[in-house]
Amino acid sequence: MIDHLDHLVLTTAKEAACIDFYTRVLGMQLESFIGGTPPVERKAFRFGNQKINLHIKGKEFEPKADIPTPGSLDLCFIADRPLNEVMAKLNQVQWPIIEGPVIRTGATQKINSVYVRDPDQNLIEISELTT
Repeated sequence: MIDHLDHLVLTTAKEAACIDFYTRVLGMQLESFIGGTPPVERKAFRFGNQKINLHIKGKEFEPKADIPTPGSLDLCFIADRPLNEVMAKLNQVQWPIIEGPVIRTGATQKINSVYVRDPDQNLIEISELTT
């Protein structure tokens, strides 16, 4: 019945820092659009064929998760470049790696991963597929 993930929603308490992390550090594209109930200007981070919609803590709109909470996500992204280049970029922008590289089990195969935290303390795993 389900084919793939289209988007997910991230709730942040630190809008400016969150936008900085997902755009400057991870290289996602910030976009604005009109949506929600009632229709309001919204923001999202686009990467590949997916996006992360942004909710601001205390300014959420319907429909939303029952208890939207900054810092409750644990996300894994597959990088578009080798993991050593990802680590070099994180070091260049002085974003601390909290674990890795380590081998993990991904959705389709083994992955080599590093872990960081975003400004809301969500756990972000950045991975490369292994052969």
